[in-house]
Amino acid sequence: MTILEAQQVTKMYGADEAQVQVLRSVSMQVQAGELVAIMGPSGSGKSTLLTILGGIEPPTSGRVLLEQVELTELTEDQRTVLRRRRIGFVFQSFNLLPNLNALENVALPLQLDGISSANAFQRAQHTLEQVEMTHRLNHRPSAMSGGEQQRVAIARALAIRPALLLMDEPTGNLDSRQSERISRLMRSLVDDLGQTIVMVTHDAAIASIASRLICIRDGEVEKDGRPQEILGRPSALLLGKA
Repeated sequence: MTILEAQQVTKMYGADEAQVQVLRSVSMQVQAGELVAIMGPSGSGKSTLLTILGGIEPPTSGRVLLEQVELTELTEDQRTVLRRRRIGFVFQSFNLLPNLNALENVALPLQLDGISSANAFQRAQHTLEQVEMTHRLNHRPSAMSGGEQQRVAIARALAIRPALLLMDEPTGNLDSRQSERISRLMRSLVDDLGQTIVMVTHDAAIASIASRLICIRDGEVEKDGRPQEILGRPSALLLGKA
C-alpha cells in the first residue's frame, strides 16, 4: 500500500530575476513499512523535499498525498492537525525541552493533542521501552548522551503512532558507535513494527540500511533504487555532505 506519494513536485523561492528553483518535478512513492533514504550534495534540495513531504511548507506546483489525502488541498489548520497526528518528525538537533525529563518530553505532544495525562504517560513509557530508554525515564536531556537524546526524540515521534516517520540527519550529531545503535533501532522499527520511515542523510553507511535510496542532485531525482546497487558505484558516492 502506498503511504506517501509526490507527483511532479517543484519548489521555487524568490521572484522575478532573483527566483531560484530548488526542486524540479520530483516524483516518488513510499510504500507502507518501507525505509527510504534520501541523499544528495549540499544545496541539492533534499531537506526542502522532506519539509514538503511532511506538510511543513507547500510546493510551488505538484501534489503530495499522505494516505491518499492531498496535503496541498488542505488549509493550514488542517495540515497542522494532520502533522500532529499522522507524521512524526525527528531532527538532527533533537529539539527536546531541557526542563522536562524523558518521560515528560515524550508525553507532552500527546497531552497537547487532548489525550489525558494518565494515558499520555502510559503511552510515553511504552514507547520509551520500545527504544530501550526505560533507564532514563526521569533524566533530563542534559544528563543524557547524544544517542540517548536521539532515542528519546524518536520515542516522542513514535508516541503519536504516526503513519509516516520523517527523519532529518538522524545521526548527524552522533559518533560512529551511537550512529550504529540508531541505525539498528531504525531498522527494527521497520522490521518489527512495520513503521514507514523517510530519512535524509549524508552518511552512506546509514543510507545502506534503507530499503531504497533516492539520490537528489540539482533539485532532481538522479537515482532511485536499492542502496547496494547505487552505493556500489564509485561515482554515486560523490554526493557530498549536507
